[in-house]
Amino acid sequence: MNEHDSETMAGMLNEKGFEPEEEKNNADIVIINTCSVRENADNRFFGTLGQLKKIKEANPEFVACVCGCMMQQQHIIDQVKSKYPWVDLVFGTHNIHQFPQLLDNVINERKKIVDVWQDGGAIVEGLPAKRLYDFKALVNIMYGCNNFCTYCIVPYTRGRERSRRPEEIIKEVKELVATGAKEITLLGQNVNSYGVSKYEDGYCASEENGMDFADLIYALNEIEGLERMKFMTSHPKDLSDKLIQAFKDCDKLCNSIHLPVQAGSDNILKRMNRKYTKADYLVLIDKLRTAVPDMAITTDLIVGFPGETEEDFMETMDLIEKVRYDSAFTFIYSIRKGTPAENYEEQVPEEVKHDRFNRLLERINEISGEINKTYEGTIQKVLVEGPSTSKKGEDTLAGRTESGKLVNFPGSEELVGQIVNVKITQGKQFNLKGIIEA
Repeated sequence: MNEHDSETMAGMLNEKGFEPEEEKNNADIVIINTCSVRENADNRFFGTLGQLKKIKEANPEFVACVCGCMMQQQHIIDQVKSKYPWVDLVFGTHNIHQFPQLLDNVINERKKIVDVWQDGGAIVEGLPAKRLYDFKALVNIMYGCNNFCTYCIVPYTRGRERSRRPEEIIKEVKELVATGAKEITLLGQNVNSYGVSKYEDGYCASEENGMDFADLIYALNEIEGLERMKFMTSHPKDLSDKLIQAFKDCDKLCNSIHLPVQAGSDNILKRMNRKYTKADYLVLIDKLRTAVPDMAITTDLIVGFPGETEEDFMETMDLIEKVRYDSAFTFIYSIRKGTPAENYEEQVPEEVKHDRFNRLLERINEISGEINKTYEGTIQKVLVEGPSTSKKGEDTLAGRTESGKLVNFPGSEELVGQIVNVKITQGKQFNLKGIIEA
């Protein structure tokens, strides 16, 4: 979501005649787009913000901007204003569309501006974007979150759920395909609840004339020229049988799903306000793999949530053995100011968190390597993304399979953006190796 916001701001700057600059010391404007999900992101933000002071001292015309989820929290804004006075512009997640106007005011009037909206308001369509890749694109289908998991700051920084109208999404995807996009990734804090939020300024689906998320997938699958479709993130409590059937019916929907479970203990899931049990989750996994046997499943896992016992942790370890995830984003729980879990007692000691995290990560990686081994000898359709960053040599490319696996293979850069058949010669722990199949 933040990456797509950054693409939008880059598109706005392009329209104003600005060009990207790799070195911040040489830039006229720097925008730091922040995230509040993890504590280390907060720490990196303040460290980077401190580096801008010298640039400002050397060049008074330099403009420093900060935006994103962290700016939706008043204590962060207060800290920026008091300790980092060289920041010129502060705005949040809800008024990105105003960025060009705010920037003009800073430059023309030589004044500092803090403009953060607490609510989302109406969805603004037609914003420009400078895509990272010509051949794949990110597409927001909704904004905000209504789930209020007790560890998560997102509902407070992104606001309540608001869904875009399906005709606007379909129009955007058709335009993206016309400009070279082969693959799209649909974005939302909980894509499974697309179209059901009933708010005055948000789109509201109905049985008569609206689309739910599965309906949207079926509609997008009909777009000529689109070759691949993905989505994230999918909340287990709202994963419908209809959407699972779409994986079977829609040839452009990739055989992969990111389905965050967070924990394997019912006790911890309840304290997290996740609204499903371990058994519920495993039923979904069985349905997914019945529909698509080679479905690649990834997840998010939090270790050390307040009150987590060794028995609770072992329930998570048992879950990963039963599911056998292709990969997982693993997190050590950190307190997010303003969330209910901030005030929970029974905070887990740091050394216990790290021990459990290391044990979990080790097993996750082992399973990932074991699954990757099963790809050996198979032919995979790979979307070529560019030169490999993990392999030296200009003749090594990297791309992704339909299941999201990273593949390194010999080839020339003229293949970038194309989908090619690659025979997998080696399944490694974190990626695959292969050769192009003639």
